[in-house]
Amino acid sequence: MAQSLVRAACLTHYAEVAQSSGLNPLRMLLDAGLNPRVLDEPDLMIPGDKVGRLLQESASQSGNESFGLCMASSRLLSNLGPVGLLIRDQQTLRDSLNLLVRYLATLNSALSLVIEEAGNTVVLRERLLSGRAGEPTRQRVELAMGVMVRVIRQLIGRNWQPQRVYFEHAAPRDERMHTKILGPRIAFNQDFNGIVCTRADLDTRNEFADPAMIRYAQKLLDFAPPADESHILDDVRRTILLLLPSGRCTIEQVSEHMGVMPRTIQRRLTERGQTFSCAMNDIRKQLALRYVLESKRSLAEIADLLGFTAASSFSRWYQNQFGCSAKTARVQSPKVLTTHALV
Repeated sequence: MAQSLVRAACLTHYAEVAQSSGLNPLRMLLDAGLNPRVLDEPDLMIPGDKVGRLLQESASQSGNESFGLCMASSRLLSNLGPVGLLIRDQQTLRDSLNLLVRYLATLNSALSLVIEEAGNTVVLRERLLSGRAGEPTRQRVELAMGVMVRVIRQLIGRNWQPQRVYFEHAAPRDERMHTKILGPRIAFNQDFNGIVCTRADLDTRNEFADPAMIRYAQKLLDFAPPADESHILDDVRRTILLLLPSGRCTIEQVSEHMGVMPRTIQRRLTERGQTFSCAMNDIRKQLALRYVLESKRSLAEIADLLGFTAASSFSRWYQNQFGCSAKTARVQSPKVLTTHALV
């Protein structure tokens, strides 16, 4: 599976939060396999899995369960680089978020964002695929969600509050930081990570929109070095991630969602020694470990989230993939969780 990359700007304020949490940031970076100089090169693309390990280990060693959120608390649109400039001057929040979806791969190739509207309710659903099966994603997810709330507040008003914030993982021992940054309406142990707002929020006009700045930011993006051809593989993975719960995750559905021909997807996968079924199975394995070991969902619910038509099909698949039943893995999960230093 292709390695997921993120802009080094995702580590903005890492050193400050690490120091205030009693850690040596340079030592933590080195232990995670990251050169400390990445803190001074925001446009550098770095391995997402190393960022994930850095944040999770930092939270574990410091005892600060809100480590990722603390990093997000002072995040600015400028930290998104040219993309931040481009979305800042759009006419409405809807326009800004649609552009963020379009350019998200240039910021974080492992993160998916989809905007779902039903009546007056809007759900900004975020999904993150970890680099290694079973690797905890709590800190990266909370960082991404915190940044999203900060972005929206900078676009439509600092007093904006989400209708609801949902997390797949369990609640921390102390929720005060979550409430301070995300607002009081937070639900844990949910089926997805997402932010709920209203249609009126999306249609809020940006009184400071500057068309001239849009043209300037667009030029910065257009003249950026072309992305490696492998970006289509990241798009495939993100689309699989979004379509799995629907039970309709086929190469045809993925290609329709991406706007490319199925044979184009298969050719690119074949060039890298991969097939669509293997790519989907790899993602299922990562999600299965996360749901079974880190959540309290029933196995029937997990089967639905992974796109299986029946819990029995999921059980047989899990046994074949991991050599034990999901029930057995869940009983033994305290040992696994300790090994992965979950907080």
